[in-house]
Amino acid sequence: CMIRVLVNQNPHELAPSSKVSDLLTLLDAKPPYAVAVNLQFIPKSQHTLHVLQENDAVEIISPVTGG
Repeated sequence: CMIRVLVNQNPHELAPSSKVSDLLTLLDAKPPYAVAVNLQFIPKSQHTLHVLQENDAVEIISPVTGG
C-alpha cells in the first residue's frame, strides 16, 4: 500500500517508510535545493533519516539567482 504526499502542491505516491532522500531520487532533484516537510526545514544531514508520512506536505525549494 502506497502513501500519498504532496510535493510542491503536486500529489505523489511513495512506498511506505520512504525517506526524504528516496523522494529526491525519485524526482531526480538536482542540487542545490532546500527541503521542508510540513513547513519544517529538513537539513541535508537528515534527508536519509527523515521518514515521510501519509499526507505530508513537502516543499523542495531551489535558490533563485539574479534579481
